[in-house]
Amino acid sequence: MSDEKLPKEKSIPDDQETIDDGVKNSSEVIENEESPSSEIKEEADISAEENTSEDSVDTKPEETEDSAPVADETTVEKNEEEPEAEEEQEVASSDDNEEEHTEEEEQKDYHSLSKEELISEFKKLLKNKPVQEIKNEVEEIKTEFSAKFAEELEQQKEEFLAGGGNIIDFHYTTPLKKEFNSVYFDYKEKRNNYYKDLKKDLQANLSKRLELIEELKGLLNAEENINSTYKHFKDIQERWHLAGPIPRDKYNIVWNTYHHHVENFYDFLHLNREFRDLDFKHNLEQKIKIIGRAEELAQEEDINKAFRELQMLHKMWKEEIGPVAKEYREEVWEKFSASTKVIHDKRHELLKEREKEFEVNYEKKKQLIEEINQVSASTNPSHQSWQNAIKKVQELRDSYFEAGKVPRSKNKEIWTSFKEVTRNFNREKNEFYKNQKKEQYANLEKKLELIKIAEENKDSNDFEVVTPLMKKIQNDWKKIGHVPRKDSDKIWKQFKNACNHYFNQLHEQKNEANKEELAHYDAKTQLLDTITSFELTGDHEADLKEIKTQITAWKDIGKVPYNKRNIERKFNKTLDTLFGKLDLDKKEIELIKFENKLSSMVSQEDDRKLQNKQFFISKKIGEIKDEIRQLENNLGFFQNSKSDNPLVKEVHKNIAKHKEQLEVWKAKLSKIKSLR
Repeated sequence: MSDEKLPKEKSIPDDQETIDDGVKNSSEVIENEESPSSEIKEEADISAEENTSEDSVDTKPEETEDSAPVADETTVEKNEEEPEAEEEQEVASSDDNEEEHTEEEEQKDYHSLSKEELISEFKKLLKNKPVQEIKNEVEEIKTEFSAKFAEELEQQKEEFLAGGGNIIDFHYTTPLKKEFNSVYFDYKEKRNNYYKDLKKDLQANLSKRLELIEELKGLLNAEENINSTYKHFKDIQERWHLAGPIPRDKYNIVWNTYHHHVENFYDFLHLNREFRDLDFKHNLEQKIKIIGRAEELAQEEDINKAFRELQMLHKMWKEEIGPVAKEYREEVWEKFSASTKVIHDKRHELLKEREKEFEVNYEKKKQLIEEINQVSASTNPSHQSWQNAIKKVQELRDSYFEAGKVPRSKNKEIWTSFKEVTRNFNREKNEFYKNQKKEQYANLEKKLELIKIAEENKDSNDFEVVTPLMKKIQNDWKKIGHVPRKDSDKIWKQFKNACNHYFNQLHEQKNEANKEELAHYDAKTQLLDTITSFELTGDHEADLKEIKTQITAWKDIGKVPYNKRNIERKFNKTLDTLFGKLDLDKKEIELIKFENKLSSMVSQEDDRKLQNKQFFISKKIGEIKDEIRQLENNLGFFQNSKSDNPLVKEVHKNIAKHKEQLEVWKAKLSKIKSLR
C-alpha cells in the first residue's frame, strides 16, 4: 500500500440517514409507562429520543399522583421558615433518561405521617437514594411538615394571646422544627453540590468532545500514512465513546458535527477499500448481533422490559456503530425494523388494554372524591361526628391510592380534584377544632372558678350549707365540657382534691354520728322488747302513765341509722295495740300516738316529712270546716221540723262528730307548729 496521502473523493452517504428515516416510518417509542403519572399516548419515533432529549430539563417537575395529599396550605411565620441555601440551577445531561418508576413501587402517603415520621422518612431518602432523584418526595415532605407545624404554631399563638400576651413578643419553635431545618439544609447543600459538580463534569466532557472533533477534522490534512491515519481515527472513536455525557442543550449540534466529520473521513477513506471494507464488515457484524437480540426481545413476555432494552439497542445502532456496505444497508435495517415493529405492536395492544383499566380507575377515583365531598358536607358540628368523618375520609383516601393509575391526560385533573376536596375537608375540620379550642378556653375559665369555690369551702364544717353547694359545683363541672388537653389533668386533680378533702371530713363526721346512732338502735331494740312484753294491770291511769314513761324514754334515746328506721314503725304498732286495750278518751290516745310519730320524724331530722304532714293537717282542717258548714246549712231545710225528727237528729250528730275531729286536728297542728 502506498504511503502517499490519498486524495479526497466524493463520499458514500453514511447509512445513518436511512436508519433514521426507517425508524420514523416503522418504529415507535413511548414514555416509560412505569411512571405513576404516565399515560398511554401515541408513540414517538425512536430517533426522536435523541432529538428531543437535548431540551433543557424542567426544574420544577409536575406533581404526580404518587404524591400524598397535603394538609392545609398554611404559611409558617417568616422567622421560622426553613433555611434555604441558594439553589444551584439544575443541569440536564445528555445521558439523562426520564425517571422510571415500577408498577410495584410503594406509594408514600406523607399526609398521614406525624412530624417525627416525616423527619425519619426524609433522612431515609437522603441516605438511601441519589439526591437528584428525591426532589418531589422532599417537597411533599416539606409541605406536610410545614402544614403540621403551622397548625401547631397557630394553636400556640392563640394560647399565648388568650393568656394576655402581645403578638409582638410571640415566638415559637420546637426541637423537631430545628431538626427538620437541619436535615433540609443538608439536603439543599448536597443537591447544590451535586449540580455544581455535574455542571463542571458536563462542561469538561463537552470540551473533550469539541477537542476530538477538531482532532477528527485534522485527520484529513494529517502528514502520515493511511495506516497511521486509520488507527488515529479508531482511537478518536474510542475516546469519543468514553468521553461521557455533555449538557443536553448542546448534544444535537455536537453529535451532528461529529458525524459530519466522520462522514468526511469515510469519504476520505473511500479510495482505500481495504480499511473501508474492514470497517464495514465489523459494523455489519455488530448490527447483526443487535438484530439477533431484537428478535429475541420480540419473544420476551415482559413487554415493558423488551421495550426498554429495544431503546438501548436503537441508541447503540445510531451512536456506537458505523455504516455497513451499501448492498447490506436496506436488508439489515428491514430486519431490525421488523423486530422493532413486533415489539411495538405487542406494546400497543398491551397499552390499549391498560387504557381500559385506567379509565375504570379514573371513574373509581371520581366516585371516591365525590364521597369525600359528601362526608365534608354531611358532618355535624360535634367532636364525635368529626372523629367518625376523619376515620371515613382516611378509608376513602386509602382506597384512592389503591385504585390504580388513570390516563395521563386525566391525571392532573383527577389529582387536582382529589387534593382540593381533601384540603377542603381539612380546612373545615381545622376550623371546627379551632372554634372548639376557643370554647375549651372559655370552659377552662369556668372550671377554674369552680376550683376556687371548692378550695374556699373545703375546710368548712357547716355541712348543712356547704354539702349542697359542693354537690352543685360537681354537677356544674360535668356540664361545662372539655378544656384544652394540656390543662385537663391538672385542673381535674385540683378540683377532685378539694372536693375529696371536704367530703372526707363530712364522712368522718357521719361515721362518728353513725356509731352513736347504732348505740341508739341497740337501746331502742331493748326498749321495744320491754314494751312488747308489757302486761296491762287493769288500772288504766297507771297503765297509761307507764306507757307514757316508755314513750318518753324512747324519745330520749335519739336518732337511729337511716337503714334501721323501721324500728320506729314497730314501736308505733306496739303502742297502737296497747292503746287499743286501754279504755281512754279517743282524742287523748290519738294525740299521744301523733306526738310519738312527730318525735320519730324529728329524730330522723326529716324536715320534708314534717312540712308535708303540716300541709296535710291544714288541708284536713279546711275540709272538716267545710263539712261542718255544709251540715249547718242543711239544718236550714228543717227549720219547721220538730227537734226529735230523725233526720235533724242525724245532722246534729254528724256536726258534733266533725267538731270533735276538728279539735283533734287543731291540736295536732298546734303540736307540729311548736316543733317547727
